[in-house]
Amino acid sequence: MIKANNQNTVKTRQKFDQTFKREAGNNWVTSGKSASVVAVALGILPNRLYAWRQRFAPADAGGKATAPNQIWVVDITYIQTGEGWLYLAAVLDLYSRKIVGWAMSHRIDTALVLQALAMALLHRQPPTKLLCHSDRGVQSAAADYRHALTRAGLVASMSRKGNCYDNATMESFWSTLKWEPVYRREFATHQEARTAIFDYIECFYNPKRLHSALNFLSPVDFEAKNN
Repeated sequence: MIKANNQNTVKTRQKFDQTFKREAGNNWVTSGKSASVVAVALGILPNRLYAWRQRFAPADAGGKATAPNQIWVVDITYIQTGEGWLYLAAVLDLYSRKIVGWAMSHRIDTALVLQALAMALLHRQPPTKLLCHSDRGVQSAAADYRHALTRAGLVASMSRKGNCYDNATMESFWSTLKWEPVYRREFATHQEARTAIFDYIECFYNPKRLHSALNFLSPVDFEAKNN
């Protein structure tokens, strides 16, 4: 009886997987049938960043973006204040490591990521098919966020499960942000933190901070020199 029930369960799952695969079309995630069904249903998308690097990035460039507005990376971090956590979402251009969009809020929700994305779109006006990569956070998997990417003509990508290296450049920025302006002081209010982070990104990090990966140029100077 148990064996018969198991066989029926397998057949039912296979039938469901086949139906879902047929209806999902290009959104089908190929890492495993039952896992794929759940992933797509939850808004978890394929890792197109890895595929892009394999196909387009030349070996002599180290598998990196070769021009602005090819790949953006999106993520969220948190800043401790006397009024509670302040959440910061940022959009980083993988070519120059420039922060092209950002937003702050006392709430960690989809609206926060949408505000950062809106700033990036306004300032950069990127071409269609730009690859916009994120981790598997619920904000990036939300329908409103995915629809915003589609309306802008951007291609969504998400990190592989358990793989932190896909977002390594953004994690490097978070580490720099924390060690340079954040951990050096205590913020009594959200507004104090907002002001400090604004000054750091717009007045120092983008225009002045030197990066060894950019031949010791700032993100702004690197883009100006090479484009």
